[in-house]
Amino acid sequence: MQVCVLGAGIVGLATAYELQQRGLQVTVIDQARPGMGASGGNGAQLSYSYVQPLADASIWRQLPRLLLSPSSPLKLRPQWDTHQWHWGLAFLRACNRHTSERSTERLLALAALSRHGLEAMLQAESIDCDFSRTGKLVLYDTPAGLAAAQRQMELQRAWGSQQQAVSATRCAEIEPALHHYQSRIAGAIYTPSECAADCLKLCQGLQAVLAARGVRFLLGAQVRGFVRQGRRIAAVQTSTGLVEAQQFVLALGSHSHAVARTLGLRLPVYPLKGYSITLDTTGANAAPGTVPRVNVTDAARKVVFARIGHRLRVAGMAELVGHDARIPPARIENLCNAARALFPGCSEFEELRPWTGMRPATPTGLPVVGPHASGPDNLLLNTGHGSLGFTLAFGTAAQVAELLAPA
Repeated sequence: MQVCVLGAGIVGLATAYELQQRGLQVTVIDQARPGMGASGGNGAQLSYSYVQPLADASIWRQLPRLLLSPSSPLKLRPQWDTHQWHWGLAFLRACNRHTSERSTERLLALAALSRHGLEAMLQAESIDCDFSRTGKLVLYDTPAGLAAAQRQMELQRAWGSQQQAVSATRCAEIEPALHHYQSRIAGAIYTPSECAADCLKLCQGLQAVLAARGVRFLLGAQVRGFVRQGRRIAAVQTSTGLVEAQQFVLALGSHSHAVARTLGLRLPVYPLKGYSITLDTTGANAAPGTVPRVNVTDAARKVVFARIGHRLRVAGMAELVGHDARIPPARIENLCNAARALFPGCSEFEELRPWTGMRPATPTGLPVVGPHASGPDNLLLNTGHGSLGFTLAFGTAAQVAELLAPA
């Protein structure tokens, strides 16, 4: 069977890998090089136990501060875009306890499947992507925040998560680089099994593995539409010509909605803009014990820290501003301030490597996987992973592969 995968981010590449492993002939199409979209500078954390969606009942009491504070990690810029308004209203409808718990349970199961797939691939292929399994601390600055996190932890325990609440003192023991900061920590949730990796390096490594095995890559090709024959797609129209296949997988991240519209389909996927900086940790100021080894998330600032080799990835923010690739200096300064507050000696902060990416988010946080009820018979969707694209990629890839080539 010939399968055309639209998208060369981590989700599309994981899909191509799983399909190739099952003996299918695969073509991958993207307008950019592998991993250059939302995958390239993401938070680098593989957060298998931290999948609770952004849409939660707690968002209602946080909303005024999140929307009005100049330093807020959340930003909304209303536009004359009905898709943005449809998405925003659906998101608010999903901000309830029942929907959040149901989504969390499904995401935890998908994350476990994804962990198995990614680690099996790494063992088989030995791709150098600065993979580490050093655990994760999510820090809370108030007793109320910690108490809410403990309730979520107990809820997730019934679904298999192995986590523990720890004191500020214990945080500094787990991660000595937090020693100076422990007076500002009310407590944390610690998960020893969490991982991190450089997603861009993984994407580049996957491309090399797949190309060596005969997977065809059409890069620099923009998807412009489809040629249909009845209820099936005969070919995809690209800026470099037609590409025929028997099956098609749409994994174009935040661009999936626009491409699906050429088929008359509406997908609940909207870009959730995020930012990151990547700090060199080998400078003179990066003394032993100043650079974190463990993954850290500052829950108050909504900023994540992940060690990838000799670099520290600092990422955060969530903006509903459409496909706006500008990088405001104030956002980068916020990330620098967070890094200096928690890990002041981690870097000389001379080269920041600022980055922005458009996470393909759904209102509920659940990715869109499988056929569309109104879509062509030979089209499968694999999009809408939000900020969990790296974490869930190999899980949804396995689901798509099972639909096309059952094991």
